[in-house]
Amino acid sequence: MIDDSFDEIDDLSEDELVEDQNSELFEHYRFVADKGQGMIRVDKYLAMHIVGVSRNRIQQAAEADCILVNNTPVKSNYRIKPLDVISVVMNRPPRELEIIPEDIPLDVVYEDEDLMVINKPPGLVVHPGFGNYQGTMVNAIAYRLKDTPEYDSKDPRLGIVHRIDKDTSGLILVAKNAYAKTHLSAQFFNKTTKRQYIALVWGNITDDEGRIEANIGRSLKNRMLMTVFPEADYGKHAVTHYKVLERLGYVTLIQCRLETGRTHQIRVHMKHIGYTLFNDERYGGNEILKGTNFAKYKQFVQNCFNICPRQALHAQTLGFVHPRTGQELMFEAPLPDDMAQLVEKWRGYIAYRDI
Repeated sequence: MIDDSFDEIDDLSEDELVEDQNSELFEHYRFVADKGQGMIRVDKYLAMHIVGVSRNRIQQAAEADCILVNNTPVKSNYRIKPLDVISVVMNRPPRELEIIPEDIPLDVVYEDEDLMVINKPPGLVVHPGFGNYQGTMVNAIAYRLKDTPEYDSKDPRLGIVHRIDKDTSGLILVAKNAYAKTHLSAQFFNKTTKRQYIALVWGNITDDEGRIEANIGRSLKNRMLMTVFPEADYGKHAVTHYKVLERLGYVTLIQCRLETGRTHQIRVHMKHIGYTLFNDERYGGNEILKGTNFAKYKQFVQNCFNICPRQALHAQTLGFVHPRTGQELMFEAPLPDDMAQLVEKWRGYIAYRDI
């Protein structure tokens, strides 16, 4: 029996699905398969039974050992059998997630009766979650749309269609009604959207352009990190295309186009081929990975870190088909000030390099 007041899996960050081995686990959902239940995958079963939760999020929960069948963790490809007991567990008690409308400024690039495109600043958390129940983009959207009849901030069928990391800037898509959410989500699932990112990475990339195809999954050593798995049996298929825009000495400005949308995909793929994102603390880009040992150079890099105190990644382009009109829409967001200043500083460095 499902408690409809706890529809919150799809509002969790990836980190919150990670089980703390030293903490108690709490059951958030529980189902018992019928006697005549056909053998279907557990991720498909749960997507059918939990309203508003994406299959991708369920698969991430399975990777974090949060999906149990008969009290045993299973992967997303486990096939449900008659009378199986299926549970979703997390390392915190269930709670009703109250979305409090907050008057937080939003840079709305486009809006109509069905959707909004927002240019998210770096540092703004997208969804409420453990430790961030207020001050998020969802709280800001709830305030902006509080007088819109079809929008209910507590309805998981509405709202943000995809995600970008807290410290990544750029374009993000919001559905204002269930019809739009269904059709827009399908485009992301079918990989028909167009998404390009701008990134500054450590190193002078050898090739002017390239394609990275490597499975991505949660690290077996540190569940807070994603990593590349050479073996086909681990992780999820992921493809990133990159193109060099500008070579800036010890760093390179690149454009990345996503074929897939895995967690931290660009950050993990670029690190995998030896070009970690500049100032990406989680993946080691906040260290001086290229350059000289001169004190003056070290101070220059530290100044760069101060200018852009986050991973240098920006969701520049977003394209999709409008769910109601069928028109293909394409939006572009300029580099935010911190990344623009960062690039200019490196341009100045190579123009007058004496360190």
